Amino acid sequence: MPDALILGAAASKKVKLDDAIFTARFNEALVHQSVRAEQAARRRGTAATKTRGMVSGGGAKPWRQKGTGRARAGSNRSPIWTGGGVVFGPQPRSYTFKVNRKEQRAALRSALSLHAERSSLAVLDTSVFSAPKTKQAFDLLEDWSPPTQAGSTLVVLAAEDANAALSFRNLKRVAVLTHENVGVADLLGAASLVISQPALDALTARAAGSAAAAEEAKAPAAKPKEPKATKTAEPTTAEEAKA
Repeated sequence: MPDALILGAAASKKVKLDDAIFTARFNEALVHQSVRAEQAARRRGTAATKTRGMVSGGGAKPWRQKGTGRARAGSNRSPIWTGGGVVFGPQPRSYTFKVNRKEQRAALRSALSLHAERSSLAVLDTSVFSAPKTKQAFDLLEDWSPPTQAGSTLVVLAAEDANAALSFRNLKRVAVLTHENVGVADLLGAASLVISQPALDALTARAAGSAAAAEEAKAPAAKPKEPKATKTAEPTTAEEAKA
């Protein structure tokens, strides 16, 4: 069973990690697809050029059709003119594309398992931060000294870990994110991962799919439709009424 060191504990304690989440096989194809989807979703997609209908001018024919010795021209907004419109230029669009939930969870398990395999994962005891203190956060990372210390560090915290977030955010080559905003690209881009216990529980549930299952269980079930009652035809004549 994989484990991770607890930063901030009095003694060198370790926490056990879930086998199903932190010993998964690295699926390169799903990881690549998830990273592409996350990076594409971050694109603004606001690049735009003016077409010939958006360029000012063009109200009159620049010169007469014949007799000038020049090429025929009908508008100074033509794409072949300097300052004219652009043909097939970029227009505002969305670059997002869908990745299935099961594939997202498998990619997240691959990224977490990679950190567990490299021993570049540590659990942060946020109770040691009674107030924001950058020096204390720096000393914790220095004492940890993971194998990939030369690279960047990602600190994943919960929303209530405000003092720890303020302590780590000013350190060089350290990024701080909440567990709701962290993605596969963030996990793979960091050489080492520091995560609080509430954030670890949330990421484990997200990678296992139990969070989505709990939300689906809370959703009210659709009520079955009641069969419509069949109406009997009323007698229209006296003979039908006697029958």
